[in-house]
Amino acid sequence: MSNDILELDSVPNLNQENSQEDCNDLSMMPKASKWDKWKANFKKKGWILLFIIPALIYIIIFCYAPMYGILVAFQDYIPGDNIIGSDTKWVGFENFHTFFSNPNFGKYFLNTFLLCILGFIVGFPLPIIVSLLLNSLTKKKAKKGFQILYYAPHFISLVVLVGMMKLIFGSDGLLDQISIKLGGDVNGLQLFLNESAFRPLFIFSGNWQDFGWSAIIYLAALAGVDPTLHEAAKVDGASRFRRIFSVDLPAIAPTIVMLMILSVGNLMSCGYEKVLLMQTGGNIGTSEILSTYVYTYGLLGGQYGVGTAAGLFNSVINVALLVIANTVSKKLSNHSMW
Repeated sequence: MSNDILELDSVPNLNQENSQEDCNDLSMMPKASKWDKWKANFKKKGWILLFIIPALIYIIIFCYAPMYGILVAFQDYIPGDNIIGSDTKWVGFENFHTFFSNPNFGKYFLNTFLLCILGFIVGFPLPIIVSLLLNSLTKKKAKKGFQILYYAPHFISLVVLVGMMKLIFGSDGLLDQISIKLGGDVNGLQLFLNESAFRPLFIFSGNWQDFGWSAIIYLAALAGVDPTLHEAAKVDGASRFRRIFSVDLPAIAPTIVMLMILSVGNLMSCGYEKVLLMQTGGNIGTSEILSTYVYTYGLLGGQYGVGTAAGLFNSVINVALLVIANTVSKKLSNHSMW
């Protein structure tokens, strides 16, 4: 019996040897590189990229292709001249010097900054609050009704919107008529001629028009929240208000950070269309901003080089703010765009 045991012990473990050989073979096999993995994923899911092609073509044609026009900022450009050619009149930074030496440069920059930063402070958290309130509604009909009510102003054009504002806040408008009938000044409030009223009117109307539409992306993010998290919070005795801060806000925090970075990167871009529509002789002191300066002085005044320099200066500030916001967000919240 003991001899049999010795013989069994002396038999080599074939399974162990085979497993070791397999491991050695696997270790000898070359590991798949990142390029091979990328090619494999592209073969499986590459067709999805076809949906990006229309947007990519649009961006290349209307965003990247015209960028060579920033060279006008360094030229004495006259319509009809070649932007790049032997007869191009290069002036270096003379257009920037002309722009910065303008006695109204500080006022234009301050007006742009105040208008944009106040609009950001009021307008950025508003869609988040609205989306959280809509998401907390339990009745679907009420939720859809409020959504339609909030989305509708987005489809009003700027011309119609400013026309509505003039009918309400302008001279001989609704508020002026009410003020006169209540014993106020015979001339009315004349808010469109008041410099101090321009920024509140601009910010109020802009947020009223876009806050519902901007809340869509937050509602989409809230739709992906796991319902079991709310059920667990209910079991722990959390109120609806407490669940907003403990469940909903952490779930949409990455979306909030991404949109905040994009908003900061576009902070100094107010646009000139609505400002020009609301601009009057009375509020010119606060309504003249960098974008309107580019339009009036650069385009209408024929100073294309100076106007392009002003626009390039504004764009550089936006890029700098985007990089700063992304860097700060990456360090504080570990969320960034790159």
